[in-house]
Amino acid sequence: QVQLVESGGGLVQAGGSLSLSCAASGRTFSRYAMGWFRQAPGKEREFVIGISWNGGVTSYADSVKGRFTISRDNDKNIMYLRMNSLRPEDTAIYYCAADSSRMYVSRRSDDYDYWGQGTQVTVSG
Repeated sequence: QVQLVESGGGLVQAGGSLSLSCAASGRTFSRYAMGWFRQAPGKEREFVIGISWNGGVTSYADSVKGRFTISRDNDKNIMYLRMNSLRPEDTAIYYCAADSSRMYVSRRSDDYDYWGQGTQVTVSG
């Protein structure tokens, strides 16, 4: 069982930066692929970025390539999301998620077993 808690959301102006963290409980965090998803009002939850269990493989949605960076510290059981050059369309609730089954980074939300409660990111234009 893994529990995930996001932090670091907030309000930022367009062009600004924000960092999110996802703290995980449980000793198996280091074996799981992890991902960040987001959901804007009236829209479906979408994949943003993901990282393999050892950090060796990352996967990005086209909309965030070159702007967002993902990393993880398996010793501390924390995953990070660094968001630069934020745009109003990045406004959403951001969720971290853990996939206990796959060695690769999936972009499908159904493949993730554990979810955080979400943190709001608002980018003003």
